[in-house]
Amino acid sequence: MSTVLFEKDGAVGVVTMSKPPHNLIEDGFLKDLLAAYDSAVEQGCRAILLRSAMRHFCAGADVAGFAGGGRRRDQAGLEALLDALENVPLPSVAAVHGAALGGGLELALTCDMIVAADTAFFGMAESSLGLLPLLGGVQRVVQRVGPARAKEMAMFGRRHDPAALERWGVINLVTAEAELPSVSMSWARQLAAGPTVALRGIKQLANHSARSGIAGADAHQTEVNNMMWASADQKRGLESFAKLGPGSAIFEGN
Repeated sequence: MSTVLFEKDGAVGVVTMSKPPHNLIEDGFLKDLLAAYDSAVEQGCRAILLRSAMRHFCAGADVAGFAGGGRRRDQAGLEALLDALENVPLPSVAAVHGAALGGGLELALTCDMIVAADTAFFGMAESSLGLLPLLGGVQRVVQRVGPARAKEMAMFGRRHDPAALERWGVINLVTAEAELPSVSMSWARQLAAGPTVALRGIKQLANHSARSGIAGADAHQTEVNNMMWASADQKRGLESFAKLGPGSAIFEGN
């Protein structure tokens, strides 16, 4: 039975983690997650909403569940899975409630945007076990807020409330727990209603810049520009602007 559920809600691919009791990450779980993302792309979704059906978003990694028992894992294969999640050609929103600890925080960080309930809590607890974050959490926090905060989070291993992480820039928005489903879906629907090709280009340039700096992103700028100029939505946007003014375009995702 799959540990991840997929459904298409309008133009949004809703990916729901459902692995009792706390969505602990292991190889099979990540593969199910990637399969759900692939379904979103194949079925023509224009955004992804990642959420949890369990008490927590994800309480960490089941280290014993990784190939090699957590000692000699297929790191290259694991990184390829994470890369595929992070670079899925659709904008992605994580809706976080409960705990996002260790691998759970790292999983949320693969999404483009994180919306959190005000009762959620986050942390990298690996150092308390004599470990370091195994799924790229350190570098992805550096990407968002710089090395000083990444070192603080990973070295101390403390739990952080979402308000602090919103101030730092680790997460995008904090909302009341009761409103998390509607607010996170609203963000996903807004992204799904946007110019899909242009948003994909923005994501590509941002991710290139995060990994390779401005020069790395500049090297792809012309390619991304050409993809955008060839899109029908670009023509719709400019034509609508000329006729009716800004914010009037209705995009169709091509």
